[in-house]
Amino acid sequence: MSNSKPRVLILGGDGYLGWPTAMHFSNAGYPVAIVDNLSKRVWEAEFGSMPLWHLPSIQKRVRVWKAGSKKEIPVYIGDIAHNHRFVYKTLEDFKPDAIVHYAEQPSAPYSMSGREKAVNTQVNNIAGTLNILFAMRKYVPNAHLVKLGTMGEYGTPNIDIEEGWLEIEHKGRRERVLYPKQAGSWYHQSKVHDSNNIEFACRVWGIRATDLNQGIVYGIDTDETILHPELLTSFHYDHVFGTALNRFCTQAVAGIPLTVYGKGGQKRGFLNIRDTLQCIKLAVDNPVKAGEFRVFNQFTEVLSVAELAETVKKAAQTLGLPVTVKKIENPRVEKEEHYYNPSNESLLKLGLKPTLLSHELIHSMMGKIKDAREHIEYDIIHPTIKWKHD
Repeated sequence: MSNSKPRVLILGGDGYLGWPTAMHFSNAGYPVAIVDNLSKRVWEAEFGSMPLWHLPSIQKRVRVWKAGSKKEIPVYIGDIAHNHRFVYKTLEDFKPDAIVHYAEQPSAPYSMSGREKAVNTQVNNIAGTLNILFAMRKYVPNAHLVKLGTMGEYGTPNIDIEEGWLEIEHKGRRERVLYPKQAGSWYHQSKVHDSNNIEFACRVWGIRATDLNQGIVYGIDTDETILHPELLTSFHYDHVFGTALNRFCTQAVAGIPLTVYGKGGQKRGFLNIRDTLQCIKLAVDNPVKAGEFRVFNQFTEVLSVAELAETVKKAAQTLGLPVTVKKIENPRVEKEEHYYNPSNESLLKLGLKPTLLSHELIHSMMGKIKDAREHIEYDIIHPTIKWKHD
């Protein structure tokens, strides 16, 4: 009997989210394959921003997964941005029903470090997505693209943030338009261009797509990563690829102040990595109709940077860690106090069960960081990339 579950192709399957996603679908019985060009490992090396613990090659991780699960995950190594023939061949060969697209340069600071990195970010992200769209049109026109966007596309507008679309009235006439975007970096701009290009492909070619505007992801463990030491995903705490919660937890373990950028009133959406896997699976299991461009805001709670720091501080203190918080000059150009009220109803209606940030989750993260404490590199934590150059 043939497998009735959709065939899922994971683009960026070597990454922080891509690898856990591949295992999650494989564990649930979906036929899964991975695409990656391993460029994230090169970008990390360029800045010396290596993960806190060593990661085996994707081929080694796939072998470990197969040995334990008896399930195979094929790996396609190639560049989706610069080699459209590789993209065409991969889609023609695997024939996915769903394509989960993580294969992008994910760092705002990286993109703001200079002309070369800004261009690299936009070419990698925008051209890669365009090649996927053309390949879908040619080889798998009925496949469903599940694309990872970012809440950072919206910026911090002084009105409520809807899920991708906005109903407006102008001079007595009404229209439904894509929500206006106020991206905060060249990286976020590339995501905005992606969204516009995907919507156009849906409207003109009849492509099926779900754009997941994701908040800031935190967490290390999933049901699959804990099965074997070599199935762990990456953990970044540095100023280029790390996020605020990762940095705060690492600083707490290292015994240095938690560095809040500016006033700390910047509000953002957050979600646990386990919830990311929930959201991706919900999107794949509930595909859209031909020509539909669906947008979900993918987060479970909203916190300011200062609130996040205080939460980490209190959790660390219950472990006996003497943690302090220090406000430093903000290297970014952003509002440090602002209105922020985004909607996230769609995924909740589909069945998302949120895993909210708790002392227990922070303790779990700190435990793994403590185990690798001797590998913490203090000089890559403090920000050196500025949005405005002197």
